[in-house]
Amino acid sequence: MNSFFKTIIAGWGAKKLGGGCLSTILIFVLIYVALGQCSRTPQRTGQLQKAAPASHNIQRG
Repeated sequence: MNSFFKTIIAGWGAKKLGGGCLSTILIFVLIYVALGQCSRTPQRTGQLQKAAPASHNIQRG
């Protein structure tokens, strides 16, 4: 997800859910991190499935 859109979505969510200054900042950080984790998950699992097992890379003497 684009960083600009993550910031906009996290800011809107923090404004709606936050009560005071500290809670708004905390909610913003939590939403921003959650959006970053959600966008990375499919790419990482795809890379792990393509990797060859380590036992095939060992050369025997």
